[in-house]
Amino acid sequence: MPLHWEAWHETLDFFSAECPQDFLEVLKGVPTKTIVEKINKSFGYVLDPNLFSEEKERRLLSKLHRVKSIQPVEDLAREYKDILPMAVASGSLRDSVLETLKGIEMDDFFDTVITATDAVSPKPDPDIFLEAAKRIQIKPENCLVLEDSDAGIEAAIKAGMHFIDVRPTLTYKK
Repeated sequence: MPLHWEAWHETLDFFSAECPQDFLEVLKGVPTKTIVEKINKSFGYVLDPNLFSEEKERRLLSKLHRVKSIQPVEDLAREYKDILPMAVASGSLRDSVLETLKGIEMDDFFDTVITATDAVSPKPDPDIFLEAAKRIQIKPENCLVLEDSDAGIEAAIKAGMHFIDVRPTLTYKK
């Protein structure tokens, strides 16, 4: 997330717009285009969600060589690699998710990766998690979601899945 926040604020500056960090924090996990629509409505901007999203993604991709993992999540994934089916269900665009996984050397850990680029409703709708469960052939009630956003936790609950809020353990690997 630190790199996402950098890209967000640089892109806002590029478009001569401002948005408080706490406004963005509440929307963590929601696709950029949706957040831009909320920024427009809340702050009176007329930012083009598509153009903004493309610029933010370009800036984010240029930063992903510095990405760090969330250590407890990485540890758990490493412990269960090839033992339990695992999926990534992210509100970010596919290119940035794949680059992130590559950057933390976990691009071969997951049975499926679902992103905002796929044809599923974004968090807080449960569709992204339900699609992940379907793809890994696990009943939703038998899934455990590791989540770092309110929207994601809401989606996991709606999907009937167990969840762990990893935010209290946010320690990024050095």
